[in-house]
Amino acid sequence: MRRILVVGSAGAGKTTVAREIARRLDLPLIHLDRHYWQPGWVAPDEVAWRDTVARLAARPAWVMDGNYAGSLDLRLPRADLLVFCDLPRLLCLRRVLQRRWAHRRVSRADLPVGCPERIDLDFLRYVWRYPRRSRPRLLAAVASSAPGIPVVRLRSRTEVRRWLDTLPAGRAHGG
Repeated sequence: MRRILVVGSAGAGKTTVAREIARRLDLPLIHLDRHYWQPGWVAPDEVAWRDTVARLAARPAWVMDGNYAGSLDLRLPRADLLVFCDLPRLLCLRRVLQRRWAHRRVSRADLPVGCPERIDLDFLRYVWRYPRRSRPRLLAAVASSAPGIPVVRLRSRTEVRRWLDTLPAGRAHGG
């Protein structure tokens, strides 16, 4: 496994799982949020974004954290493995709220400069509706863009922990 795509709802633990995979397998970590958002939460031009994703996905090795359904067709065919963090929505909502509180004064490392943690009603709706709206779109994208890709679907914190424990211990100094 040299290219691993980590997806799932906000609050499902994508960033944490991706960071741990990258550390254990000694692979470069790509947080798509850092490449997508510009200061002030400004979205890029769609053509420029797809070009960025294509360049990132063309790299020989990575663990890529992020959904961005509009670019799954570029990433899925390049990935060796899809890790789908598919945790319960109430847990995801709780984590999103906890994360907002924890980062009220300090920026998250996976977000670009000038994009402080934020939550609004639309974002909470997105998290709530993820199982009904986004999950089917993700699974359809997998079926159309990379039907043979191995998928690890993690549905609980215990499954996440157990699956991560199947990976090598990783570098002792962290990463």
